Amino acid sequence: MKPIARIKPAFALLLAAAALAGCSKNPVTGEKEFAPYSTRDEINLGKRHYAPLQQAQGGRFKTDPKLAAYVRGVGRRVARVSDRTKLPYEFVVINNSVPNAWALPGGKIAVNRGLLLEMENEAELAAVLSHEVVHAAARHGGQALTRNLLFGAAQIAIALSGRKSRHINYILGGTGLAFQLINRSYSRGAEREADFYGMKYMHKAGYDTRAAVTLQQKFLALSKGRRQDWLTGLFATHPPSKERVKNNRKALKKYPPGGDFGRKRYDRELAWLRARRPAYAAADKARRVMAAAPARALPLIETAIARVPQEAQFRGLKGQILARMGRYEAAVAAYDNAIRRDSGFYEHYLGRGLAFSALNRDGRAATDLARSYKLLPTSLAGYAMGNIAVEHGRRADAKTLFAAAANARGDVGEAARARYAVLDIAENPGRYVSARPVFRFRRLIVQVTNRTGYRLTGITVSLRGSVGNRPIWNRLHLPSLGARGSFDLDAGVTVGPKEAAKAEARVVRARIPDDVRALRRYYP
Repeated sequence: MKPIARIKPAFALLLAAAALAGCSKNPVTGEKEFAPYSTRDEINLGKRHYAPLQQAQGGRFKTDPKLAAYVRGVGRRVARVSDRTKLPYEFVVINNSVPNAWALPGGKIAVNRGLLLEMENEAELAAVLSHEVVHAAARHGGQALTRNLLFGAAQIAIALSGRKSRHINYILGGTGLAFQLINRSYSRGAEREADFYGMKYMHKAGYDTRAAVTLQQKFLALSKGRRQDWLTGLFATHPPSKERVKNNRKALKKYPPGGDFGRKRYDRELAWLRARRPAYAAADKARRVMAAAPARALPLIETAIARVPQEAQFRGLKGQILARMGRYEAAVAAYDNAIRRDSGFYEHYLGRGLAFSALNRDGRAATDLARSYKLLPTSLAGYAMGNIAVEHGRRADAKTLFAAAANARGDVGEAARARYAVLDIAENPGRYVSARPVFRFRRLIVQVTNRTGYRLTGITVSLRGSVGNRPIWNRLHLPSLGARGSFDLDAGVTVGPKEAAKAEARVVRARIPDDVRALRRYYP
């Protein structure tokens, strides 16, 4: 077991001060808790990350505006009776087939299109939204941030490193951490509170609380079937259990049934989406198979487009498929159609920018990639913009972009680290290769060590010093040196038996081949 790192005295004093200032009552449960942040902090955090997280999850569902307005209305109905009515609650529908819902601190809540299709009435929707309202009102997300403050972001990253997502490997900056936080499982205590007080909010809003029981029963049955979309979605953060069903039944005594189920309203509002469910299923299948078989994915997405021609996500997915087939002009046309239908989704600009780059239209590529990066910073856009900057001689800009992209996981992160090193080694060769003079058997030897995982070429070492009264000045050359390798260079200097000798060596030049780990064309 690794020893626990000691907390620095200054940091310990900071934590002690935060503990004294941060002890407060939970606004939902009334229990005392450690909360080293203010309501303004909560609101600012949610506001800052709400839009980027929507981008990362698939963007807002805009194809049926009436459905989005309906969900927003149900959410507001529940929020009006919550314990923190002054939070600036927002409710959006995400264009994602994975059944999921999430909440950020400050009342920023989202529900996926896929989850709406799994529910049977408005009261079940109210149960989901009231559960998320409790997570926001009771500061459950803030509690996770407190644990992050105390124990460090590394623990969160380690805990989530095995969770799959088509976005998480590419997201940069604070949005990546926020993405991890909304995908982190809540504690059993937090889930128990969200279930219980969620039923309280349902009851006060006039909904039949039996829907909270039937919904949990449905979730429990679905978890036994182990459908992958549920396992990576709602169940990853809100795991169902017999205990939760039992607790909800007990809560019926305090919050008795008899309210509104809203089945007819729900059927009416979901009718459009339910009728087009096969189109979204076809698009999901196309996304799953396009990496290995883009030619097989193309007719699937064409079928989806024929059924729902106004869905921008389908047009963007067609662009991805065509780009994977090397049909870049057709991909640009598909992305044009996607952007005409939804000009606010990062993935359309990212894909079109990459296609323009493949066509050597660097000006158009840079514009689209920058637009994508502004909507959601990703390593894919940063890496591509870095390559364009290199082509146009803007080495400083390229280094900045590669340095940011290097923080991502996977192939793109590795390639960005390599491209950064290719540029940086020219200015700072000593960061990558060391040279140490040693006297061995009366000969001056320079030990050259490659600290990188790359093969180095054109290494030049500057040698200075003296042997007796004789000055030493020389430049030694090493044509190449393998990754993590070492080599002893003979300086050609002999030391007499009684001569005093001293020397210092410095690497003044080294090079990493330009093609190392380069990703010329990469599509998500």
